[in-house]
Amino acid sequence: MPKKTAPKLPGARHRTVCVASAGVAPGGGTVQASSTPQSIAVVQLSLEQEIEELKRKHEELDSEIARLESDGVGIQELEKHIDLLHEYNDIKDIGQTLLGRLAAVRGVTTRDLYSHYGLELED
Repeated sequence: MPKKTAPKLPGARHRTVCVASAGVAPGGGTVQASSTPQSIAVVQLSLEQEIEELKRKHEELDSEIARLESDGVGIQELEKHIDLLHEYNDIKDIGQTLLGRLAAVRGVTTRDLYSHYGLELED
């Protein structure tokens, strides 16, 4: 059966839907449709529920954007903040990698190095 994959939306779960159809099998025989009206209805209901959930999330995000804009936060400021958070996370990941390698070389745990250098485990 051919499969169709729905486009990936932010916050959406990945879903693969089998499309049942009658046709010619690779060996020359016929293939009967395998989906029942009940299974199609279940898939449709599930998709409709997911669409409603995505609409609800979209409305929540729109209201959050409106609230931020009314508080004087601009799009450029948010983009700059997001860029800085990405940079921070990249630097933090590099630091944790280095601490892990240093711990391996010294034969101690990363936790030991955190306390040695006065770092909090949640840092």
